Amino acid sequence: MYLLKTKGIAKIPDYVQLRDEGFTLLAYFRVDRPDKSLEKIGLGDKQAHIMQIINDAPFGEMTVLEL
Repeated sequence: MYLLKTKGIAKIPDYVQLRDEGFTLLAYFRVDRPDKSLEKIGLGDKQAHIMQIINDAPFGEMTVLEL
């Protein structure tokens, strides 16, 4: 799975994209509101681990997410 964190500007918040191996979009959510999106794709139980990776990930760079 791949993660891309994008930096918001002015009133636009930061967002995260989660994509599978074929780069199909699985989830797109605000960094401060991951709850429903992660639950929807079945990763709600790993939310704390995923959020730690998201917080450490650089903006604008694709990051491999190993779960």
